[in-house]
Amino acid sequence: MKVQILQIDKLQTERLILIPFTTQICKNLIHNNFTDLQTIGLKKGKSWPDEDVLETLPKILTNLSLVEAPTGFESWMIIKKDTLEIIGDLGFKGFNYEKENIDIGYGVIKEERGNGYAEEATKTLIKWAFTQDIVKEITARCLIDNTSSIKLLKKLNFEITKNDNEMMHWSLQKDQ
Repeated sequence: MKVQILQIDKLQTERLILIPFTTQICKNLIHNNFTDLQTIGLKKGKSWPDEDVLETLPKILTNLSLVEAPTGFESWMIIKKDTLEIIGDLGFKGFNYEKENIDIGYGVIKEERGNGYAEEATKTLIKWAFTQDIVKEITARCLIDNTSSIKLLKKLNFEITKNDNEMMHWSLQKDQ
């Protein structure tokens, strides 16, 4: 069983467009170069890329280096449809063949939080992931004091599997 190259170039919701990061886009962002994004008509959100995105880019590049081209099980940019501004990112840390699962994470720039964008984007990516036959479970982790993520994960029907001193661990099983 092998993860296939992503057959679509974006996912859309009522208010958002999700576009997968590519190696080239990540490399350019690390060097503060936004020409690739401008070429496809995208704009930087007010504080995007924020510190979290810049810290995550090397990890995204590592995940992308393990595949021929994006598979969908890496990271995606969150873009507002009406303005084409990039306001965050979400995605997976690659596919775990042994457990047939993926671990999801998400972030929205502070200026856009509280508008339901994380929920809308995450619901859409979860729906896409569960259409892939190989995915049986989606996991997540958040800090024990991250009330926004805790509320969102509960709303998305994730269940707590473990708590430690810093993190809460979550699981969402594919309906059989």
